[in-house]
Amino acid sequence: MRYSIFSVADHYPGQQRSVADYYAQLLRQAEAAEGLGFDAMFVAEHHFHDYGVVPNPAVMLTALAARTRRLRLGPAIATLTYHDPVSVAENYAMLDVLAGGRLILGTGSGYLKHEFAGFGIAPETKRQRFDETLMLVRRLLAGERVTHDGAFHRLRDVAINLRPIQQPTPPIFVAALAREAAYHIGRQGNRLMAIPYASLAAFAEVGALEQEFRRGRAESGARDDGDDAIYTFHAHVAATDAAARQHAAAPFDRYVETRLYARRQSYDDVLANGLGLFGGAATVAEKVVALGRMGVRHVALLTDFGLMPEEDALQSMRRFVEDVAPRVRAAGF
Repeated sequence: MRYSIFSVADHYPGQQRSVADYYAQLLRQAEAAEGLGFDAMFVAEHHFHDYGVVPNPAVMLTALAARTRRLRLGPAIATLTYHDPVSVAENYAMLDVLAGGRLILGTGSGYLKHEFAGFGIAPETKRQRFDETLMLVRRLLAGERVTHDGAFHRLRDVAINLRPIQQPTPPIFVAALAREAAYHIGRQGNRLMAIPYASLAAFAEVGALEQEFRRGRAESGARDDGDDAIYTFHAHVAATDAAARQHAAAPFDRYVETRLYARRQSYDDVLANGLGLFGGAATVAEKVVALGRMGVRHVALLTDFGLMPEEDALQSMRRFVEDVAPRVRAAGF
């Protein structure tokens, strides 16, 4: 089982933490994640609202790369629908070089209405735009000289002037919000990023989503490299279940109440449907073992949300590594 850290970079204007303060906190969180042995750290891309204050993940991840040596780094996700494929390929190829070959390129089509409006893009074109842009980004990262006359992009004999260290390309993941999408992502030979909280009704449904992805992946003939699907959960590990509630309930509820278009689930709702990793070490380990039995092999933890005090988020990360992960390993995962 692999474990990583994810941040939406949600910001709350008028509170004591400025954007600059939060950027510094993300740098410290990356250093802590590397020191604790986490596999990777992901940051979200968002625009035009405090929903998330990292509009260009490549810039933020380059700063994280300068503060770390081993930790893999990636956007979760780079919203390809909004961008020129040449710029995306250049930015992330450069990041992979600066990071010494540590990039994981999470991609997706976006879903927030205000972002499509801000970029002047019709939401109904997002799937076609995404598919075309991903195809071009993949070819450009692989070093091809591309000529393409498509519905959304035209390239004439274009090749980017640097190659990522990871050949032929860094690992590319595609975000899914539905079981049907997971099948098609696998069928196309792509890797999967999923946030069950945002798309499923109950913890048990994670297994069905994973099975659909595996079915599609098998049909594609893609090689199984042991790291082709990442599942992200809000998480807080404390000394006891009661202590987890004390530290995480208010931040989680604040996060949900202030996020545009988020499913209106309270902390108690997520405890009931199981789509969070909250509690003492034994409680959280039991959930992660259950994920392992469903076939999940890489879990990303969203430990920093809703203005949670930095030390609480860092302490949760330490408890996960020191108290949860050993229990999961003892269970065979």
